[in-house]
Amino acid sequence: MIQTVESLETLEINLKAKQKVITTAIPPRREKDEKITFVPSSSLIPFWLEVTSRQGLLIFSAAVLLVSVPVFIEAPLVRLLPWLSVGLTVVWVWISKILMSRSRTYIWGDLLLGFSWSWLAGSIYWGWLRWEPLWHLPIESIGLPFAIWCLYRNWGKVGNWFYFGSLLGTVLTDIYFYIVDLIPYWRQIMVIEPEFAAPILRSALAQVKTPAGVAWAVILAVVLLTVGIVPLKHKQLHWYAFSGAVLSTILVDSLFLIAAVVA
Repeated sequence: MIQTVESLETLEINLKAKQKVITTAIPPRREKDEKITFVPSSSLIPFWLEVTSRQGLLIFSAAVLLVSVPVFIEAPLVRLLPWLSVGLTVVWVWISKILMSRSRTYIWGDLLLGFSWSWLAGSIYWGWLRWEPLWHLPIESIGLPFAIWCLYRNWGKVGNWFYFGSLLGTVLTDIYFYIVDLIPYWRQIMVIEPEFAAPILRSALAQVKTPAGVAWAVILAVVLLTVGIVPLKHKQLHWYAFSGAVLSTILVDSLFLIAAVVA
C-alpha cells in the first residue's frame, strides 16, 4: 500500500513537470480585444523615397547653381583678379571641411569640395590660359586623378560625381566647338575687350546656324539629356549631383547662345 502511494506521488510529480514544459513552450492566448499591429515594410518605402527624392532634388538644384552661377561670378573675377579667384579655392575647401565635420551637413560639404576642383581649374585657365583653347580640357581635368582616387576608396561620392558631371559637360561642349570650327572665334574673343566682341559673336552664331552646326547641336543636346536623365532612376544622391552638373551644361550653353543672338 505504501509502495502504491509512493508510485502515485511519483506519477503526479512527473505529470506536473510535463505540464510545466508544455505551458512554457506554448505562449498564453491573448484576449480577444487585444490586437497585434504590424507596420508593413512596404509602407516605409514611399516615405524613404519621399525623403530621398526631397534631398536629391536639393542636391540636383545645388549642382545646377554651382555650374551656372559661377559663369556670372568667376568669369569677370578672373579677368580682374585671377589670384583672388584662385585663393577662393582655399575658402571653398575650408568651408567644405567644416560642413563635412557634421553629419547633418556632410553631403553639402562633400558637394562643395567637388565644386572647389571646378572653381580652381576655371580660375587657372580663364585667368592665364584662356587665349589657347587647347589648354582648356587639360586644365579642367586637374582634379580628375584626385576624384578617381577618392571614388576608388568610396569617399566623397557626391562631390566627385558632381565634378565628373561638370567635366563631362565641358568635354562635350569643347568637342562641339572643334567639330563646328568655332575655335578661331574663341581665340579672337579672348584677345579683345568685351565691348568689341559683338561682331565675332555674330560670326560664330552664323557658323552655328549652318546645317552641320544645327545637326551637331541637336546631337549634343540629346547626349547631354540622355546622360543627365538616365542616372536619376537610381535615386542616389551622387547621381543627382552628377545629373544636375551634366544638365546644367545645356543651360550654360544656352546662355552663351542667347548672348550671341543679342549681340
